[in-house]
Formats: sequence, structure tokens, C-alpha cells
Amino acid sequence: MSTIDRRGFIQKSIAGAAGLMIYKPVETFRYPGLYENFFSRVALTTGDNRADITFRALQPFAQQIKQAIGERRVILKPNMVSTTIQLSATHADTLEGILEFLKSIKKLDNVIIAESAADGPAMDGYNNYNYLRLAKKYPVKFIDLDMQGFEILHVFDERDFRPHPVRFSKVLLDPDSYIVSVARMKTHDRVIVTLSLKNIVVGAPIKDPGFAFGKNRKEGIRSDKSIVHGGGYRGINYNLWEVGRRLHPHLAVIDGFEGMEGNGPTAGTPVDHRVCVVSTDWLAADRIAVELMGVDFSNIGYLNYCVQTGMGTADLEKIEIIGESLNKHIKKYKLSANIEKQLSWMKPAGQ
Repeated sequence: MSTIDRRGFIQKSIAGAAGLMIYKPVETFRYPGLYENFFSRVALTTGDNRADITFRALQPFAQQIKQAIGERRVILKPNMVSTTIQLSATHADTLEGILEFLKSIKKLDNVIIAESAADGPAMDGYNNYNYLRLAKKYPVKFIDLDMQGFEILHVFDERDFRPHPVRFSKVLLDPDSYIVSVARMKTHDRVIVTLSLKNIVVGAPIKDPGFAFGKNRKEGIRSDKSIVHGGGYRGINYNLWEVGRRLHPHLAVIDGFEGMEGNGPTAGTPVDHRVCVVSTDWLAADRIAVELMGVDFSNIGYLNYCVQTGMGTADLEKIEIIGESLNKHIKKYKLSANIEKQLSWMKPAGQ
């Protein structure tokens, strides 16, 4: 660790975990889903060290995570919508907190950091965000998902109501991969917020080597990520739900140490929040993150679809929060300037 040694780091974190309180919020979100009696745990930590709060948030799930990993390889999937804007991307210190946790449960022997960045080679982001320093302390490998093969899945486009083929990462679809979504708490210009599920679903479509945005884009070089956006606000919400039924994280780690508000996912402004959210129920993690951001959960289409089809827990009365009090750490994030357009998913087609 950059500011504390590992022994002190672990001792401090274990002491913190021993004193964790359990908080069940009074507010409720009720939606008739398939899992009426489902109950999930979400860890919420806060502090002044990003790696430390990540490590501590993972600790309550240590045995569960260790057992779930088993002999599978661990895939840490950061959020790298841009390879040059640090505020939009997962911070290296968050990854370090996870790697230190995996070391503590003896699951560090087969860990890969894997990404398909939106705007260029993943290695550019690994370099720009100083990820590669982690390889000096941990036996972690780095791969670009664009170079690792794909499977074809089909998504919906609201403009023609037809299925469209998309190349999805074979690594993320592999049942021998234990997927950790290492997301950043951000607002979004299409689906209001981008958290653990969206990090996986939109990160999984691959692009041709050499793809770039703008004037540097070469003819015939394409990215399949745009296809998943479904041609509009209805299409992208539907596709996040549809693909999420097949492809979703096994573990959600949401870094809110410094969030992004406003015109995310790349053009927003920072929020000094200093929180971390972790759960083995990714939907419960996203639900708590939405609450922490002061956002109305009922406005987020794809997550509501996931609730309706029983993909996890979103009822606050059925989520046990381990650690900090939820109400004490809510910060109302400014939403994207086009929020009214984003809410069009609620209306019938044609309106």
C-alpha cells in the first residue's frame, strides 16, 4: 500500500470490521418481483484511504467469496470508458484494496485485470492510470478483452425492433471466470447512473484493434459497444436487462471515494463522497449506491427491469447494510442535463 504497510493495513481493517454496525434503513422500495423473501447483505464503508475502505468492505464476505471462487480464475473488470480521464475510470488504489483482500483469503494465484476500453487499447488505460505498478506487488496479469475471442449474442434496437448480433467477450462469458465488477459511482447520459451491472454489460462487447473515436477512426474498424446502446433510451435500458440475465458480476465493488455527477460518464464533475459499496448481490449493491447518490431508483429503467424479473434484491427492507449508516452518507448527485430525455423509457413507444 502506498500509505500504510500490509500488516498495519490488515490489522486496522480487521479491527474496523469487528466494530461494524448493522443498519437497516426505514425507507422502502417495493416492487412485486419473483424473490419476495430474498434477503441480501451490502457492506458500506467510509474513510480517507481508498484502498483501505475497499479492503474493509470486502471482509464481511470473505468466506463466501473464497468458496465461490473455488478453482476459477478471478477477473477484475475495471470501468474504463475513457483511457485518459481518470475521474471516469476505476482508480488503481481500489484495485489494490481488492488484490490485498484476495491475498488475505489466499485467492491471488489466478487473478486477471481485464478490460475492453471504449476509446482505445486497454493497455493505454493501464499505463495512464498507473495500474501496471500493481504487478510489482501482486502476481496479477493484464489483458485486453478485444484480443481474447468472442461469442455472439443478440440485442434489441428500438429503431427497427430486430435482433442485432454483438461480439461479446469470451473471457467474461466463460463459466470458469469469477467476475468482479470494479465500478465507479457515476451519473450517466443514457441510463441516469452507471454502476456494477452496466460496467460488465457494456464493457463486454469488443471492438476491432485500432478503433478510435472521431477523426482518428479508420474506415471499416468498428466497435460493437454502440450496438448495445439499442438506438435510444428504451433500447439501452432493455439491452442492459436482457444481456444482464446472461452476463452479470459475481461480486460488485463500487468505488464512491470520488464519484462523478452531472454529464457522466466522462464529462461530469467530481463528488467528494469517500464511500465504498460491496455485495455478492450486484443488484443490492447498485440499489444502495443509487440511494447514496440521492437518485430516485424508480427512474432507472434497466435496474427496475432486473427487479421485476427477480435478478436480485432492491427492497431496502430486505437489504442488511453492514458498516456505516446509509442515511449519514447520502449526497444528492447532480444528474445529466438531458435527464428528461432519459426518462422517455417510461413512456409507450412513439411518445
